[in-house]
Amino acid sequence: MRPHASVLHLDLDAFFAAVEQRDKPSLRGKPVIVGGIGQRGVVATASYEARVFGVHSAMPTHEARRRCPHAAFLFGRFGAYRQASRIVMGLLRELSPLVEPLSLDEAFVDLAVGDRSLEPEAVLDEVAQLRARLTDETGGLTASVGVGSSKFIAKVASELAKPDGVRLIAPGTEVETIAPLPARAIPGVGPVTMEKLARLGVSTVADLQRLSQRELTRELGRAQGEWIGALAFARDDRPVEPDRETKSISVEDTFETDVTDRARLDAIATRDAGTVARRLSAAHLFARTITIKARYPDFTTLSRSRTLEGATDDPEVIATIARALLDGVDVPRGLRLFGVGVAGLTEVAQEALFETSGPSVELVETTTDEQIGFDKLNQRSVPPAYRAGADVVHDDHGPGWVWGTGLGRVTVRFETAQTGPGPVRTFAVDDPALHPVAD
Repeated sequence: MRPHASVLHLDLDAFFAAVEQRDKPSLRGKPVIVGGIGQRGVVATASYEARVFGVHSAMPTHEARRRCPHAAFLFGRFGAYRQASRIVMGLLRELSPLVEPLSLDEAFVDLAVGDRSLEPEAVLDEVAQLRARLTDETGGLTASVGVGSSKFIAKVASELAKPDGVRLIAPGTEVETIAPLPARAIPGVGPVTMEKLARLGVSTVADLQRLSQRELTRELGRAQGEWIGALAFARDDRPVEPDRETKSISVEDTFETDVTDRARLDAIATRDAGTVARRLSAAHLFARTITIKARYPDFTTLSRSRTLEGATDDPEVIATIARALLDGVDVPRGLRLFGVGVAGLTEVAQEALFETSGPSVELVETTTDEQIGFDKLNQRSVPPAYRAGADVVHDDHGPGWVWGTGLGRVTVRFETAQTGPGPVRTFAVDDPALHPVAD
């Protein structure tokens, strides 16, 4: 254990949704949900206004619509997200050469390099300056920052600081700080492991602390038992690694005869997702990107992927996304191979582990002009460049974004981050004056 709180963990708040609200003034202060918006879509992230209604990362989009029907449902704009991420990672590298990015919106930083004071007051002052510059240089984004004596404790601290806060866990207080947290706060404790621990009466980290190493090893095996037992007492000496190797885990099935049955492929996707999740759990890893691979009878091979804002090892989440990605495959053509994989692996989850349940909210269907009714649109007939949320520009009206599309028409709200809320106008989808903006 380090004698000082010198590992920093930064997590941009509701990152994808926050970028959309920044660039679309009419959505500020309103629920925004980013991800696949089709019937089989999955939520990548939700703004805090949407989270009040129980919407969260990796939830099926149809369930998000049921919970929050008046939200804006948008496809992602990864060009905008990458641009914001580059700014943030640049600021972190000004703090230290040892920056370990976990994703576009999350990173560890080792502060124990260079000539700086590691006294709590000095560290917190440096964090305050970082957060102020981050908000200024990204046009209003915010971040939650945790600082601790290890990567695990820094991650716990940033979770406790959410949203838009700072938390420093002083050395010597780690064990008592993590004791009341759910056992799922321990990296590597996924649904399967939690099910085993529940049989031992485990609900919180404090319950884990009461178990002997012998009990943990007997129930979980030596490697996982020792790992979880150590973290339950905040023992974590993992270094911040700026050159982390990108890893992936996948399972593939080659069929004796070509498969054209969608139901069978859904079942295979569910089974393979379970296998991938078990391998993730055994390696104490979580995945941010879920992929599928499909090969047609003529050996043409394609892949589809979806990246979440959070990281998961939940087999149900992986299976749901894999089945949704199958929508992009011509199943009737027949498949000779199908596979499910994960990538963007990290040693920490990014789920809302420590949040208490939000207030009970009565959901009321609305039909006001402010409702963004993307769920009513026939997105399958929409050119990809005109999907909900995409940037466009009109020769006469200037820049805007796709508010909705259907029946051969595109509805655009003309506004930018600098203009404030703008007007809405509708055009034919083939209007020569309307142009998509490359992501």
